[in-house]
Amino acid sequence: MNSLIERIDKIIEEQSLLKHKFYVMWNEGKLSLESLSGYSKEYFQLVKSVPSFVGSVMKNGPSELHEMISTNQKEESEHIAPWIKFAGSLGVSHDEMENYAGLDKTRQAVSDLSGLMTSFEKGAAAMYALEQEIPKISLSKIDGLRKFYGITDDEAIEYFRIHTEADIRHAALWRRILERSHTSEDELVQTANKSLAAQNLLLDSCYEAYC
Repeated sequence: MNSLIERIDKIIEEQSLLKHKFYVMWNEGKLSLESLSGYSKEYFQLVKSVPSFVGSVMKNGPSELHEMISTNQKEESEHIAPWIKFAGSLGVSHDEMENYAGLDKTRQAVSDLSGLMTSFEKGAAAMYALEQEIPKISLSKIDGLRKFYGITDDEAIEYFRIHTEADIRHAALWRRILERSHTSEDELVQTANKSLAAQNLLLDSCYEAYC
């Protein structure tokens, strides 16, 4: 395996979101439904921002990759509606979702991620660190929602079901870009590390506010 990918995969494992207190509580059935509804509003700030992240990376990339990255961006835009359905299953209305701006740490986390998308290869590293673990996380979320929180409706869990598959493809594209990268390996690892720090900050925001 490419040494850069090995290094990034190592820090993804070390800083795995599944090790964060909020997701540990989720997977142990220790969150309240109120905690989950609060989380649905915070995480939506990221969900609705990802298409613009991907757009920034695409804009800075070579034209021959625009079509593939554009396909990712289109899918990311299509994921917003399923998230709103998930939030609706927790009692959060569409209007509330659309009008909510997020807590300070949530906004900081999204801003930190956005700031990593200003160059093509660094953006690819940030997105790889964002999407590589999501299929595994999504499976664990579905399991927890069904087992502990009584959320079994197909529409309510559609967002997570989609991400058990879509982000395998998305991460594979970012990986392919990184494997051919000419940017300093240390710089790309540092960018991936910052991406993971921002993702964990978003969960800190949820844990501190809703647990």
